[in-house]
Amino acid sequence: MEVLGQAWTYAIEHQQELIEALQQHLLLVLVPMTIALILGLPLGWWSSRSRLAALTFINGFNVLRVIPSLAVLFLAIPYFGLSFRSAAIALTLLAMPPILINTDVAFRTIDPMVQEAAAGMGMSDTQILRRVEVPLALPVIVSGIKIALVEVIASATLAAFIGAGGLGTFIVRGFSLYDNRILLVGAVPVALLALLTEVSLSWVQRGLQPPNP
Repeated sequence: MEVLGQAWTYAIEHQQELIEALQQHLLLVLVPMTIALILGLPLGWWSSRSRLAALTFINGFNVLRVIPSLAVLFLAIPYFGLSFRSAAIALTLLAMPPILINTDVAFRTIDPMVQEAAAGMGMSDTQILRRVEVPLALPVIVSGIKIALVEVIASATLAAFIGAGGLGTFIVRGFSLYDNRILLVGAVPVALLALLTEVSLSWVQRGLQPPNP
């Protein structure tokens, strides 16, 4: 508890720096997640409709999942330098697989009988997608978004290794100075952000579940 008290004191003394690091961290999360959603959702839907697309995208991004984020980060450095862009690329590649795969699974596992019933009611393909398939798929899609968001929040700390800022700055500083109080100033907010994301999106996911018959 004493270390936590010292960390709190350090955070108050470096309040402005902490606020800037938090803003940088949130930006490091927002940009990759936005790109991953824009790309991952339509690609996931497409792969659920096309065997070739599924083999290409699912297998391709599954390969990327086994590559550590830090390795991707350093692979991007020769092309984009020590910059926010390198961190954003690495984090986007981290966020893509869970969003794409869960979207694919969500649409692929919809009962064909439900789709046939909707078509029998005179709905067009667009109406079936918007009114039937998307609502049924949303809980699984949100689960993928939750996994991706928690991973990106945690992995965004690695951006500090290339000078891209974020809360990882305090973690790196704490490690380099062997000072646990500084390390906690960065680690605790990251843990709280990840926990808040997990809890809030789990609540959203439960709310989207269709009622049991």
